[in-house]
Amino acid sequence: MKAVVFHDIGDVRLEDVPDPSIKQPTDAIVRLTASAICGTDLHMVRGSLPGMVPGTVLGHEGVGVVEEIGPNVRNLRKGDRVVIPSTISCGSCNYCRAGYHAQCDTANPNGHLAGTAFYGGPGQTGPFDGLQAEYARIPFANTDLVKLPDDIDDDRAILLSDIYPTGYFGADLAEIVDGDTVAVFGAGPVGQFAIVSARQLGAERILVVDDNEDRLEMARMQGAEVINFGREHPVEMIRELTGGIGVDRVIDAVGVDAHPPRSGPAAEEAEQQAGRQKAERDAIAEGGRAGADVFAPGDAPNQALEWSVQAVAKAGTLGIIGVYPPTDHSFPIGQAMQKNLTINMGNCNHRKYLPHLVELVRSNSIDPLRVLTQVQPMTNVLDAYRTFDQAQAGWMKVEVVPGL
Repeated sequence: MKAVVFHDIGDVRLEDVPDPSIKQPTDAIVRLTASAICGTDLHMVRGSLPGMVPGTVLGHEGVGVVEEIGPNVRNLRKGDRVVIPSTISCGSCNYCRAGYHAQCDTANPNGHLAGTAFYGGPGQTGPFDGLQAEYARIPFANTDLVKLPDDIDDDRAILLSDIYPTGYFGADLAEIVDGDTVAVFGAGPVGQFAIVSARQLGAERILVVDDNEDRLEMARMQGAEVINFGREHPVEMIRELTGGIGVDRVIDAVGVDAHPPRSGPAAEEAEQQAGRQKAERDAIAEGGRAGADVFAPGDAPNQALEWSVQAVAKAGTLGIIGVYPPTDHSFPIGQAMQKNLTINMGNCNHRKYLPHLVELVRSNSIDPLRVLTQVQPMTNVLDAYRTFDQAQAGWMKVEVVPGL
């Protein structure tokens, strides 16, 4: 079958790999009808989420049709359409039963202390071959896969595999309640769904920080108040817009590949911190392609975290869903402590949220389709990776169609 395969930092290839097969009684084989490229994939290709094993199939977002099931998969049959949660969970351990599917005690073959298992990730996450392929083996299919109703098409369903649940998880982590004023750092695909989800949980005002006008315009269309950090200092503007207090809640939807402001009033401050940020980047992304035209790690890996802590009001809450790797050891803990902040973070417990979000989409309460801006055949996937890496206008979220 055709699959997108990681070979090295900056080296991704579309090539033929062996078809997957049933290995455990609770496995299923799914024929992928839709996959997608995620910012997390870029973290790995850039080297800012290190530890990738050469030969791993990339991708952790998938929709497809069940082709084969193991003997202990009693709730699915061949031909069922399903959405695949990005994180892998057994459904039986105490963590899964408590809703912490991303911390399943069983799924990660590196042991119960290894943390989150997900498709197409680094060695410490499994590794499991990913979903940018024509077929995939799905472990724990009996508890992980979620059936799709016929009236949710693939274009909408692919947004349910990862980015909508992750945005909702961020709003949940931020402890948003009715009337809150919320700041979302990052107006990419997950940031857009964080806006949607903050509204669902009762936010009255949502401020969104980015420097990509294309993405900020999409946030504005959702009713968010937008701040371009290339033109104004985001923390100062957030304070000005909130009477000097700051926001009640912050969602960091950026992660480790943040870049500093290169213009505007925040640029001078960033220049003063450039040496520290460079040292942090080099420690995190050892072997990364700093300065490359494509697949270069971000120049300010902790910029979004620092602004988030500064922008939130005293006794506020910070929800972190942007990806930070184990090699990142920097956090403004002193500032956070002096403000009595609550900080929640982690990888999304996709399986916990998926049934609810599927029903919202099925009932037309939410139409996620506006976030999907590109549908590309798998034969174009390498060009799509490069263009998505550059965050070019019109490239918010990229669906990849296997078999085309």
